[in-house]
Amino acid sequence: MALDQATSLSVGLRIVLGLVAGVVATLAMDLVMARLPEGATPPRVASGVLTGQAPDAAPEGVASAVHYVAGGGTGPLFVTLLFLVEGIVGAEVTSYLVTTAVLFVLMVGFFVGVVLPRPRLVDGRRATVGRDWAISAAAYLVVLVPLVWAGSGALG
Repeated sequence: MALDQATSLSVGLRIVLGLVAGVVATLAMDLVMARLPEGATPPRVASGVLTGQAPDAAPEGVASAVHYVAGGGTGPLFVTLLFLVEGIVGAEVTSYLVTTAVLFVLMVGFFVGVVLPRPRLVDGRRATVGRDWAISAAAYLVVLVPLVWAGSGALG
């Protein structure tokens, strides 16, 4: 019974770790987004889709809230996917690599395939926004994954 309680505690703590790491990774992502030509546009696109407005007219507060909630929430999603992959390949470096690749594809695929087509953007701008989002998502994962790795190791 004690083993089951320890395992449950470890799972819960890793989910919380994912949330904290997700927030930190989002803050790091902000630094990258600020340097990209369309870096600030993805949160405005998401805000515009939610509010039915053009990205350039989308409320800044909604854009910011969507960005930070999604960024924080993606950390626990990473940990959950990691649990699934660890169940298949074991708790090894491979599980982190596979999970990172899967999450990158989900992040970019969802934004570029579902969210980005909704607002009316000039075609050339759409490609730039998608590229900048992919770079931003990669930066997010470059911070998130080592934090989860180190934190998971510390939790045992």
